[in-house]
Amino acid sequence: MAAPTATPQSPPKSTEMLLIFGIGAALAVLLGVWGANHDPSGREIFKLGFSGTDVTSAMVSMKVWLGTLAFLAALFQVASALWMWGKLPGVKAKAPKWIGAAHRWSGTVAFVLSIPVAYHCLWSIGFNTKSGDGEGDLRRAAHSVFGCLFYGVFATKMLALRSKRLPGWTLPLVGSITFTTLVVVWATSSAWWFANIEFPAF
Repeated sequence: MAAPTATPQSPPKSTEMLLIFGIGAALAVLLGVWGANHDPSGREIFKLGFSGTDVTSAMVSMKVWLGTLAFLAALFQVASALWMWGKLPGVKAKAPKWIGAAHRWSGTVAFVLSIPVAYHCLWSIGFNTKSGDGEGDLRRAAHSVFGCLFYGVFATKMLALRSKRLPGWTLPLVGSITFTTLVVVWATSSAWWFANIEFPAF
C-alpha cells in the first residue's frame, strides 16, 4: 500500500498573527532607523509639476497637496467601509455594488500619493525631531514617528487582508490604526502648514 500523503499544516492562528504584526513593526522600525542614520540631502528631487511661492518651495507644495489628497482618499475609504458594513451615520440605504471597488481603489490612491511625500521626507529631510534652532520639536518628532508607523501598519493591513484565519476584529482594528496614523501625519504636516504658513501653490 502507498504511504499516506502528509497534509501540510498551516501555522497556528496566533503564530500567523504574530508574524504579520511582526513584519509591519519591523518595517516601521527599519524606516525610522534608516531615516535617522541617513545623511539628508536637503534638496528637491522632483516636483511633479508643482510650483513654489515666496515662502514655500515646490517640494513643500508637492508634499502639502499630495499629503492632503491622500488624506481625503483615506476619508473616503473610511466612509465607504462604514457604508459597506451598514454603519455609516445617517445612511440607511444599502451600499451599491461599486462601493467595494471604490473602497479598494481609494486605499490604493492614498498609498500611491503618499510615496513621493515619504520619499522626500526620508531622503531630503530624514528622521527629524528638531526645530530650526536645534531645539526638540514635538510636531516634527510626531510626524517622523507616525510617518514610519503608517507604512508598518499599512503593510500589516495588506498582509492581514490575505489571511482568512485571523479573528474578525483584526481588519477593523488595523484599518482604524492605519487611518489614525495617516491623520496624525497629515495634521503634523499639511494641516500645520495651512494653519501656520500659507496655502501653497497647487
